[in-house]
Amino acid sequence: MTDAKSKKKAARKPRGKDAGATISIAFVVNEVATEQDNYTTIRLARKAVARGHEVALIGLGDFIYDWQDGICAMATVSKIAKFDDDTSYLAHLQDPAMERTRINLSDYDILMLRSDPAAELTTRNWAPSSGLLFAQLASLEHTIVLNDPNQLTDAVNKTYFQGFPETVRPATSITREPDEISRFLDAHDGKGVIKPLQGSGGQGVFLIDEGNRQNLNQIVEAVIRDGYAIVQEYLPAAKDGDLRMITLNGRPLKVADTYACIHRFSQTDDHRSNISAGGGVEMVVPDETALRIAEIVGPKLIDDGMYLTGLDIAGDKMMELNVDTPGGLNFMEDLSGVDFSGAILDDLERKVRLQQQYGGGLTNRQLAVI
Repeated sequence: MTDAKSKKKAARKPRGKDAGATISIAFVVNEVATEQDNYTTIRLARKAVARGHEVALIGLGDFIYDWQDGICAMATVSKIAKFDDDTSYLAHLQDPAMERTRINLSDYDILMLRSDPAAELTTRNWAPSSGLLFAQLASLEHTIVLNDPNQLTDAVNKTYFQGFPETVRPATSITREPDEISRFLDAHDGKGVIKPLQGSGGQGVFLIDEGNRQNLNQIVEAVIRDGYAIVQEYLPAAKDGDLRMITLNGRPLKVADTYACIHRFSQTDDHRSNISAGGGVEMVVPDETALRIAEIVGPKLIDDGMYLTGLDIAGDKMMELNVDTPGGLNFMEDLSGVDFSGAILDDLERKVRLQQQYGGGLTNRQLAVI
């Protein structure tokens, strides 16, 4: 380490944190300009600055590796204040007069990875992998990176889903061969769901049945244009929508007697229940089956350092697992009046205290889910 770098590190703020002390959090998003006021990231950031925490937002293209300072970034640094709502807070972040600030990630306690790889497929396919590489380097310093970036590299598409027990996931085929997709559908009563291997928000998702089987070739062509297709057995329970359950540290997030769990359902003839696809939403109590699924997938989430995830459940199967940008928290809070964001911030503050108490003896993956 150079003398200049040693002096800068010595001058940085002390890392010790008492209960109730403020912390610093940097959120990695696709781009600050494309954030929306119904995003979970904006809700978490707004609640954090209301507590007095230092908050910065970093776009995937804003990282810097400095030969002296290590991992830095050009960031939008929020003022610390209480904003009326998410809309006014986002307007503050996206104010044209807001100038980016050069920050050093070693000065931040938490780096939360909240970018959506699917949004970059056609325009900046270099961005998601680059962001993860910078995040991995940041995790070698004091900064706690969530979800664990080393494991997240292996979880950026739906192949990660196949690593969970067969009992909790539908029959699946991943291919770019139209004949293989036809063979799968024939083996499952001619009905199934086709979607891109990398995607989110219900984009590019097609339900295949006898009514549109004649259009299968065109549908497959559209889905595989940008990569592999995933075809899954149709789950009859999906006609009534699905559950989005948030997990924290590998377990269902629950505040007092309320789970962070919503029922998403279609309000049109469109089978997709995603909120971003126009679906409706209501708070629900997860049944024993949903809680059993969460119990089964929990050990792998913990082992892989998946701090915050979203389980999408229909009937007795988990249809998808969101480890990049699990959302819906704002809807859950607005419907229930429960401060789930506050519970997450409490937990982040706890992790920073534990990191200090153990004097750097815990790995990033351990801190991610402890």
